[in-house]
Amino acid sequence: MEKLRTLRKQRGYTQEYMSNIIATDVSNYSRKESGDVRIFDDEWEKLAKALDVKVEDIKEERKAQIQNNENSTLNDNSSINYNQFCNVPNYLLENQQEYIILLKEQIEALKAENKRLKSRK
Repeated sequence: MEKLRTLRKQRGYTQEYMSNIIATDVSNYSRKESGDVRIFDDEWEKLAKALDVKVEDIKEERKAQIQNNENSTLNDNSSINYNQFCNVPNYLLENQQEYIILLKEQIEALKAENKRLKSRK
């Protein structure tokens, strides 16, 4: 949310000041400003009013954090819509991605072992 951060700094406002505008704590506001947590439409309106700009001048859509692969059962749009309503920290997503890679490697090793054992017969 670079536009929001830039305008806030240009106006000389602190994150604490902005957090009070949308009735949240500073750490939550910080996560919103960095794009880790969704900013709701009513919050965009309050922030725009405080910065004396139009919502369109500061509002940025978050990028989807969950990547689809070719085997995904979700289409591209459903992944993006899902991500707009879930605030999963990036470190958890990264941890799960690493676990998925490990599981895929184990599956391939088991397939190879299964094939080897079948060829013994």
